[in-house]
Amino acid sequence: MSEDVRELTEEEKADKERRKIKSAGAMRELMTKYYIEAKGAEGTKRHIAWITSGAPVEPLIAFDVIPVYPENHGAMCGAAHMNVELCEVAEGRGFSRDLCSYARGDIGSAITRGGPIGGLPRPTFLVACNNICNTVFKWYEELARFFDVPLFIFDTPFVRGELPEHLAAYSVRQMHEYVSFLEKMTRKEYDDARFVDVAAKSLFASALWKEVLACNEHRPAPMTCFDAFILMAPIVTLRGTQEVVDFYQGVLEEMKRRIEEGIGILPSERYRLLWDNIPVWYEMRNLGRLFMELETCLVADTYTSAWTFEGVDAEKPLESMARIYTEVYLNINLERMADKIESLATRFGVDGMIMHSNRSCKPYSLGQYDLAKEFTRRTGKPALIIEADHTDSRWYDRAQVETRIRDFVENLLGSGL
Repeated sequence: MSEDVRELTEEEKADKERRKIKSAGAMRELMTKYYIEAKGAEGTKRHIAWITSGAPVEPLIAFDVIPVYPENHGAMCGAAHMNVELCEVAEGRGFSRDLCSYARGDIGSAITRGGPIGGLPRPTFLVACNNICNTVFKWYEELARFFDVPLFIFDTPFVRGELPEHLAAYSVRQMHEYVSFLEKMTRKEYDDARFVDVAAKSLFASALWKEVLACNEHRPAPMTCFDAFILMAPIVTLRGTQEVVDFYQGVLEEMKRRIEEGIGILPSERYRLLWDNIPVWYEMRNLGRLFMELETCLVADTYTSAWTFEGVDAEKPLESMARIYTEVYLNINLERMADKIESLATRFGVDGMIMHSNRSCKPYSLGQYDLAKEFTRRTGKPALIIEADHTDSRWYDRAQVETRIRDFVENLLGSGL
């Protein structure tokens, strides 16, 4: 029985409070302030841009544009169990249920102003980058028609193996075209000093985030990747600002303090697992309870590390940004994905991997069966694939998923195979 179901003893309550991550409160304050500012800017002279999660946000910050992320909003709607009704609005307009549930929910929210914060502020323009998927093309074209606003598409060709120079050069040209688009939209000239300052803050915050995630290499882990899914909101949304740098410095200090004091996120950590794909947002609480009961910590994942940048040339921030955004996890071939998964498994000392086969996120889920076999071949560790959808709970069978996870942990990991 989980500690949230039966009444806890005073000692257990004190231990639970001791293990609680305090930075989560600071994160909520930061994001609440951000959304209040963004919604307050609607109808003013301040520009608002809706942008995909994988697109370069730093130029927007440098041009004093407020970035707004429909995917972040979709995660909020999913966690609040409100996305299905928004998806149904889009489906009622003819959008297929097989499309991304972030896209369907976002279109439904744009039509109804629905969701936990009453919808997103109307955009001045849109920015979509196809490094995460090609659905964003049609999704943002639909938004551009709906709001009657300009759309900039940042095109990133798929990278097979190492990034060839001609693709790197093409990505840099995309970055220059992006800057020209912003000059036209904002009627401001590009300020190189301002961009360098924003890029430096973005890279510094990314480095801090990378250190935060690396803290989970320690046993017991000071947090689970479910905590990381929550704490990543600022690095996705507001990287390039001093507030985000300050926030992740605070998170890192807390994680280091937890390690020094031997505070694990679970009362008992027996097994360590790697998670692949976007979270099942509406089921985080229940899955978290299940893994705690099984004394199993999800210590690393392939999702949150997408915002840890490497190979940066501080002297050439624009070029570095172009290269970084072209080589994100979902824009590389399976062999490089397998290399990354193997590296995470080794660094974090995992006993196995759970892969979320995401019903409406094809780019993330395509090839998972091959990756699972390759993971086991390289590491000797087992992998489990569960089926769900990141925000559409109609595709989720809780009893089936929990039974499979329980069997995987108790029988397969417990047997030492």
